[in-house]
Amino acid sequence: MSPRRYDAILLDLDGTLVDDSDRIHPRTLAALRRAAGEGVRVMIATGRSELATIPVIEQLGLDSPAVVFNGAGLYCPTSKRMLEERVLSERTLERSVRFGEQHGHMTVAMCHGVKYATEPHTDSETLALRDMTGVRYVERGVLLGKRALRVTLFSDRHETSQVFADELESALAQPVYITHFPLACLPHHRTSRLLVCDVHPPCKGKAEGLRVLNETYGIAPERVVAVGDAGNDVPMLTAAGLGVAVSNAYPEALAVATRVIGPNDSDAIGALVEELFFDA
Repeated sequence: MSPRRYDAILLDLDGTLVDDSDRIHPRTLAALRRAAGEGVRVMIATGRSELATIPVIEQLGLDSPAVVFNGAGLYCPTSKRMLEERVLSERTLERSVRFGEQHGHMTVAMCHGVKYATEPHTDSETLALRDMTGVRYVERGVLLGKRALRVTLFSDRHETSQVFADELESALAQPVYITHFPLACLPHHRTSRLLVCDVHPPCKGKAEGLRVLNETYGIAPERVVAVGDAGNDVPMLTAAGLGVAVSNAYPEALAVATRVIGPNDSDAIGALVEELFFDA
């Protein structure tokens, strides 16, 4: 039996592990379950909240913690609790909320177990929140003082999400980690014109998964495979021993990936796991 080159795989969800209907390809599901059974550490790293991540963890049957909120949180599926929560400072939260108020951006403060959102004012904003789990509509002032792992703002007024993010970061003038994307990147929102900016506490993004694997399981970054499709996957793709992008990935991910495999609606991840972790 030849020794494995890698001991763990770190997986993004949307656009990567799951297809546009939130399903995992049967071959991929079987391969990941087998890998976990043979001692490979299988870990999720996602921008989703823990609430939205739990169904996928349960489908996989994982006991490894999941990196959620783009690195601001770590959820344990066995104890069903958050192991880590990086929350925004009161000043950053206030400036984020006030920025949304001044510019008319729908704003969501995302906390463990619940999301507090301002009332949508357009059909596009209503649809943007349609698939969010645990949403409560509140007055904007209620967002202040919450233990928010993330604040999400929506805009239909900027040319690109990068322009939106630059304007927001300048207004905050605080140490933060900002991710941004057109909402149309997500499968249920392909026709949306809204742009999204997520404000997180300072962290390494999804590369926090590599830290957890090292600290908790003694797995060095060079022995980790990371798979993703978008700009928020770049930190883990560049820090892992093997950074893999699916073929439907966005240019930012493709530019840093060491290897490109098939699309998220195929069995490409299953084939990759079989190749890298199982003996021929």
